Amino acid sequence: MNVPLLDLNAQYRSIKPEVDAAVQQVFETQRFILGPEVVACEEAIAAYSQAAHGCGVSSGSDALLIALMNEGIGAGDEVITTPYTFFATAGAIARTGAKPVFVDIDPETYNLCADHVEAKVTDRTKAIMVVHLYGLMADMDPIMAVAKKHRLLVIEDAAQAIGSEYKGRRAGSIGDYGCFSFFPSKNLGGAGDGGMVVTQDAARAEKLKTMRNHGMKPKYYNKYIGGNFRLDALQAAVVNVKLKYLDDWSRARQSNALRYNRLFSEAGMAGGAVTLPWFPASTDAERAGACTCRHIFNQYVIRVKDRDGLREHLKEAGVGTEIYYPVPLHVQECFAYLGHKEGDFPESERAAAETVALPIYPELTDEQAEYVVESIGAYCQR
Repeated sequence: MNVPLLDLNAQYRSIKPEVDAAVQQVFETQRFILGPEVVACEEAIAAYSQAAHGCGVSSGSDALLIALMNEGIGAGDEVITTPYTFFATAGAIARTGAKPVFVDIDPETYNLCADHVEAKVTDRTKAIMVVHLYGLMADMDPIMAVAKKHRLLVIEDAAQAIGSEYKGRRAGSIGDYGCFSFFPSKNLGGAGDGGMVVTQDAARAEKLKTMRNHGMKPKYYNKYIGGNFRLDALQAAVVNVKLKYLDDWSRARQSNALRYNRLFSEAGMAGGAVTLPWFPASTDAERAGACTCRHIFNQYVIRVKDRDGLREHLKEAGVGTEIYYPVPLHVQECFAYLGHKEGDFPESERAAAETVALPIYPELTDEQAEYVVESIGAYCQR
């Protein structure tokens, strides 16, 4: 059996007429840069994320960068974040000239450990960039309390977490900025690169929209040193169609995750050979609308001791997997100037060595999920 890590073709086939019509409409108008499709996308994503304003940008990476630029963060400043995330998080900080300051993760949730944040605050700290990894929001209340106490900005890197919730509040709505990615493999993906910044502050939103267009206001009069961070209309058109289906897809991912948990438990692997992802205590009740913590499962990530051996076995069995992320940022070559070494952030390093993501896309069938778990069981019983 073939079980890919992700099957975007299946998703596209299910909504092909709508996507094709939306794209064709953009070609008919020939309005490819910004325009009404982008405005509609901004309004829809902001409303979906419980935010007042949205600003469409060129990628999730640029969403992080423009949020920092919008606040004038740069050389001499420090921004607290996690070393266990995609490069774009700390990369955006470094590109402004600011210093990424790392805090280790919680080993169960893989998110920034809130208890360790305040110890890293200095007189140079300007912001906390929180990552909601794998579709699960970080523990935001204590992080926001530290930010309020020290008058720090909070930027939510919600690239993997659109629609996830923390105590009833959506990802991107709690901090000063929420940053999303429409990379095709995300839960809400476009047909290329694209992103969105949401905020509750009208003045911040207005400045963002100026910054994304070379800082021009009006045209050819440059108020700020901005950049070309515009979301194009084709991406907005695709996202506008897919947004209508996002909650259904998220529910399918949650159902797939629960099925994996059941299958691993029935096989006697849960908590033994395989460590399952952390679940909110009331995940089962969530389907009835009773849960205030919503995990959208951008990825379903397990821990195993012989991760690389298992991946090779699954590859031979036709099961797609991925490692997010094999090298924590503090030991990446590009961040050597920060002076970190192996052992500085042990939980991030352990996660990087032990975790593997399994197929979790909405169209995954019972038979495919059963085959994945059976294949893992066959390897663990060797």
